[in-house]
Amino acid sequence: MQMLRHGMKLFTATALTISISGCSLLQIQPKTSYQQDKTYKLTILHTNDHHGRFWQDTKGRYGMAARMTLVNQIREEVQAKDGNVLLLSGGDINTGVPESDLQDAVPDFMGMNLLGYDAMAVGNHEFDNPRSILEMQAELANFPFLSANIIDDKTGKTLFEPYTIFDVDGLQVAVMGLTTKDTPKQTSPGNLVGLTFKEPMVVASKLVPELKKKADIIIATTHMGHYADANYGANAPGDVTLARSVDGIDLIVGGHSQDPLFKPDHQNGTYIVQAWEWGKFVGRADFEFKNGDLKLVDYRLIAVNTGNTEVLLAQDPAMLELLSPYQKKGAKMVQEKVGSVDQRLLGERKEVRFEPTNLGTLLTEAFMVKTGADFAVMNGGGIRASIEEGEITYKDVLTVLPFGNTLSTVEMTGQEVLDYLAVVAIKPANSGAFAHFSGIEMTINGGNVGDVKVAGEKIDTGKIYKMALLSFSAEGGDKYPKLTDKPGYIDTGFVDADVLREYIKNNSPLKASKFKPEGVIRL
Repeated sequence: MQMLRHGMKLFTATALTISISGCSLLQIQPKTSYQQDKTYKLTILHTNDHHGRFWQDTKGRYGMAARMTLVNQIREEVQAKDGNVLLLSGGDINTGVPESDLQDAVPDFMGMNLLGYDAMAVGNHEFDNPRSILEMQAELANFPFLSANIIDDKTGKTLFEPYTIFDVDGLQVAVMGLTTKDTPKQTSPGNLVGLTFKEPMVVASKLVPELKKKADIIIATTHMGHYADANYGANAPGDVTLARSVDGIDLIVGGHSQDPLFKPDHQNGTYIVQAWEWGKFVGRADFEFKNGDLKLVDYRLIAVNTGNTEVLLAQDPAMLELLSPYQKKGAKMVQEKVGSVDQRLLGERKEVRFEPTNLGTLLTEAFMVKTGADFAVMNGGGIRASIEEGEITYKDVLTVLPFGNTLSTVEMTGQEVLDYLAVVAIKPANSGAFAHFSGIEMTINGGNVGDVKVAGEKIDTGKIYKMALLSFSAEGGDKYPKLTDKPGYIDTGFVDADVLREYIKNNSPLKASKFKPEGVIRL
């Protein structure tokens, strides 16, 4: 199939030709020759980790209407100089703002269509919803979802298109997609049944040489994360490892770690870029190609009404007209006031993935109250936002807990609890697995857990204890031990956000000092 987009031909797969790590790849149209001694001008615009921010926030920042104004300005500028533009996304369109989450990110993909995105990487949060919703989103999008390393076990083929190739005035530009191998541990396992996530470096090492036969420029749009000098810690390897492991990639447009790379990271001849998160910036990479040589002329991250001193971007009228009905509908769904708090409850990524916080304590306390559990645990990666001082709305609650997990309980002997803590309590900082607790005390020293007490008493290895946690963790998410097959396991059916809303209603006004983390000592 052949499509036109912004004056460029987009070729998609039609015939089976090669096998990459067990996934079938499809052949595109034969490569045409670029014109000798001609200078091709190509601008790559990119965003990543959108997370439901289709509308400007309460301070008038970000939003797709302002983004469209900026993108249109750049397109006009580039086209006036006989250049071409590709607009790419590093993935994670889903999950983050209730007005989007409650409408299955339909407004976000509609906005991306109007913006004219050319392709996107599939992010791990695209699997936060059941497969039917993901399929609906892929059908709705006027651009391909790309991932070369997600395999449908039934067919043995990639779940999405592994790559696409654009014909830019005779210049062939390949864009392939790759998704973090961490997805199975970061997403509800039930949404991933029948899928295998191949090692991206292995897949890319076989795919890139094949693309080199077809394309003049190779771009990887990835959702793997940028970790400086390949120090990825507890995370799966990211873009730096990819660039160092696989020769021939000209540009990596990344996401997942949500970093603002104001200067491209240059590794093994590959430029790596990332534009932070939420549409705060649009990345712009201006390239020139001549006689087989690709040169990066300029790169910058351009702010989208971030509240700093840059020129304020107007809201594009067409985008406002498209998205306003969705915003109004979503706003009605989340306006309810549920309570108040006297100080900020800490839930930012840089907080809950590194140390216990008062919000982590509040959540686990709420789990215990709802279920009558002896203690509770919560993974830091499941806490998605802070709650600011003052009035708390249902929207605030849904922003903290957007995934719709259910509250579960499990009965275990004291020895089983100790075995469980030996895995969960030592989960490292700077990962979504970092654990928050209530109702239990312990000392964590490196890889050892000791001095465990429940309700102030030393744990009895023969006694039965009830633990509360979310279904995501009980199913083995974040590589927590799977508990759903234990005889004492119960999924209560209570949705996490509703549990939190009820607790806040019943205990407001909240005093943040009451939820100061205590009892877990990390040496």
